[in-house]
Amino acid sequence: MFRKQRRLCIVLLLIVILVPITRFTRFLLFPAGDGKRVEIVELSRGRSLRAFAADLEARRIITSARLFVFYARMKGGDARLKAGPYQLDDGLRPGQILAKMIAGDVYLRLFALPQGYSSYQAAEMLEKRGIFTRESFLAACSDRTLLKEMGIDAPSAEGYLFPGSYNILPGRSEHDVVREMIKRQKEVLSGSIDGRARAKGLSMRELLVLASMVEKEAVLPQEKPLIAAVFRNRLKIGMRLQSDPTALYGVRAFAGKVSRDDILKPTPYNTYLIPGLPPGPIGNPGKDAMEAVLNPAAVPYLYFVARGDGSHHFSNDLASHNDAVNRYLKAPSTAPRGGAR
Repeated sequence: MFRKQRRLCIVLLLIVILVPITRFTRFLLFPAGDGKRVEIVELSRGRSLRAFAADLEARRIITSARLFVFYARMKGGDARLKAGPYQLDDGLRPGQILAKMIAGDVYLRLFALPQGYSSYQAAEMLEKRGIFTRESFLAACSDRTLLKEMGIDAPSAEGYLFPGSYNILPGRSEHDVVREMIKRQKEVLSGSIDGRARAKGLSMRELLVLASMVEKEAVLPQEKPLIAAVFRNRLKIGMRLQSDPTALYGVRAFAGKVSRDDILKPTPYNTYLIPGLPPGPIGNPGKDAMEAVLNPAAVPYLYFVARGDGSHHFSNDLASHNDAVNRYLKAPSTAPRGGAR
């Protein structure tokens, strides 16, 4: 009898030891599913590993939050986890999940808005990436409630969208992204730029309009102060700005060339036909274009024409400008960039 009881105790002891080991081994070796379930899970700063693991279990990415916490602590990884959003699926083993989090392999859905791009161009880029539709993003840019919330007294957020990179996580709306873009641009404006613009007699709208035109015209960064000088010089003497990109704003993308029909097409923004500045920015300028408007080159230029290599030829008078046009522009259907008619 005693020997039977002893054998029973040994069997029970082995069960007590082996069952958890077997379960833990299975937990480590076999994922929760086949990889078809994909979730974006946020490990925010200050969030405990236990809470994060419970979230993974609730989303069926892992089969046991308790075992995941035990494994992470056993590996010494709980103190090395990087905060951020992670794209995880149920085909990953716990070790693979932990390795991603230690390495900081966070989910990236990057969208970069280049300097000078308009809201229309941004909307087209977002649609091509499958993030938002063109119409929904443009609707957010002109949402009166959002504009009022952000302190923008204009019909759209054009000019207030910060050119830079954004990680657009699932669940973020067009309004969320536009709000972030505006906040980042306003951080730039609220520094020394706003006060310096007022000191030079420029309203924020005028600064953004001019800077957006400079961005569209300039290819080489070093020419931005020269192009800004041309526009400022023309404004001082009441001369039309005659900037090609303004003739195409809201009509089609500016690609460096415009036709005679383009510059004769009546739009509120076409500076070949309207005096002074257009009613709003034609793109979203970066800080260097704003600096160029605030500190234009001390030159008497009134004209510039593209050489075809990214640079421009600048002239003081119409006769010199026409000579440059004949020299550099060979296509008869194009009009000189920045040139007077």
